[in-house]
Amino acid sequence: MAQKRVVLEEGILKSNDLLAQKVREDLRRRRILVTNLLSSPGAGKTALLEALAQNLGPQMAVIVGDVQTRRDAERLERHGIQAVQIVTGGTCHLEARMVLRALEELQGTPRYLFIENVGNLVCPAGFDLGEQQRWVLLSTPEGDDKPLKYPEAFLTSHVLVITKMDLVPHVPFDVDQAEAYARSLNPRLRIFHTSVITGEGLEALLAHLEHTYRSLFPDA
Repeated sequence: MAQKRVVLEEGILKSNDLLAQKVREDLRRRRILVTNLLSSPGAGKTALLEALAQNLGPQMAVIVGDVQTRRDAERLERHGIQAVQIVTGGTCHLEARMVLRALEELQGTPRYLFIENVGNLVCPAGFDLGEQQRWVLLSTPEGDDKPLKYPEAFLTSHVLVITKMDLVPHVPFDVDQAEAYARSLNPRLRIFHTSVITGEGLEALLAHLEHTYRSLFPDA
């Protein structure tokens, strides 16, 4: 008997998109700006969130996705902000259904909600989590060709944050080349250069957050 191939991807993504829209509509009603952070492991997502938390305080909350442990959530909680942990148990990305469950644990109404996705530049790019903006992080030690190797993450993002700029003199990373590669894929990308060690770029990133919030919620 001939085998019948069943394609599941379309159904899974459609179901995810419906739940993501539910998340987006709910948080928009609550006037919460949701930002989904994508990066490879070690690019500095948690460190960047810690730096932002020092400025935003309780206005900010984070949903943290990790394959195992709640170490990153514990790091963020030390800064006095809410951090809801999602342990995927092996899944290489977050899905809208996971975020929907995590929102049940969220207390109050933070102004800014960040979703720290699982460290991976491939799988997370395909899943809408209900965010209003998506940031992709690229750290200087990774190399400037990552946009070409993992195009979907850069194609689907609104912002590129180049992290660990303090290491540029010590690693083979061409900032202009990285930006050119990224913009060849997505000309509308906003690009920020940051270092949590020196503080470079954090003020500009905070201003971008405020501007985005005011654009979405002009009457807030």
